[in-house]
Amino acid sequence: MTATRTVILPLAGNGTRMRPATDAIAKELLPVYDTPLLHFALEEAVASGARRLVLVTRATKPGISEYVETLLSQPGSLLADIEVRFAEQAEPNGLGHAVLCARTFALPGPVGVILPDDLILGRPALAEMVAAFDPERMKCLAAAQTVDRSECQRYGIFDLATPSGRSVVLSARTLVEKPDPADAPSDLAVVGRYILSHDIWDVLERTPAGAGGEIQLTDAIAALGGLCAFRFSGRRFDCGSKEGWFSATEAYRKSRLANETVAAE
Repeated sequence: MTATRTVILPLAGNGTRMRPATDAIAKELLPVYDTPLLHFALEEAVASGARRLVLVTRATKPGISEYVETLLSQPGSLLADIEVRFAEQAEPNGLGHAVLCARTFALPGPVGVILPDDLILGRPALAEMVAAFDPERMKCLAAAQTVDRSECQRYGIFDLATPSGRSVVLSARTLVEKPDPADAPSDLAVVGRYILSHDIWDVLERTPAGAGGEIQLTDAIAALGGLCAFRFSGRRFDCGSKEGWFSATEAYRKSRLANETVAAE
C-alpha cells in the first residue's frame, strides 16, 4: 500500500444550490442529521492514513477555521497528531485551481482529494482507494459509480480502456466532462475522490482555463494520463443539492438509530 500522506479538501465554493441556508452558514457545516458535512470528510481523510490535511477555503467563508480549531482543542480529538494547513482560494476558478492552491503545503508523494459535497456512507472510500493505488501503473485513481445514461451530462464520464465487467479497478483512457448522453463513452461517472501522483502539480501549472473559463481538474487528469477508475463499496450522496442532502440525512439517521438499538441490546 502506498502512503498518501496529504489529503486536500477544497472548501471555497459558494454553495449556490443550497441557498438560502448557505447565506448564513458554510455548506460544509450544514448538519447531516447531527454531524456537519465537513466532519465526515475529515474522518475519511484520517482513516486513509493522512498525516497532513490541506483545507482550501477563502477568508470570507464563515465558520470553517473555527470548527476545525474547536476539533483540535478537544481531548482525544479526531485530528490529534494530524497537521492541518489552510490554503486560500480568493475567488472560484475551478477545481483544478483549488487543488493547485494546496501545492505549497503538500508533502512529497501522491496526494488524496476529497470533495465533501460527495458524502460516501459505509467503508471509508479514500482508504479503499489508498489500498488499491499502484504507483507503478497509475497516476490518477478516481472514484467511480454507475449512473443512468440520461444523467451523464451532469458528470465527468470515464472513457474506459477495458470492459467494465465486475472489476473494482478499471483502466481508462480519459475523462469526458459532462457529455451529451448520446455521446457518453460509458455510464461510469467520476465521484469526488481522487489519488493523484506528485506529477499533477506541474500538469496543473500548465493547464489552461477550460469549461466555464475555469481550470478544470478533469483537463489536468486527461493530460496526466495513467488514469484508473475505482468502484468504491459505499453509498454516495450529492450533498451539494437539497435533495441529496435530505436523502443523506435520512440514510445516516437510520444507520445511527440502528446502531444505537444494537448497542442497547
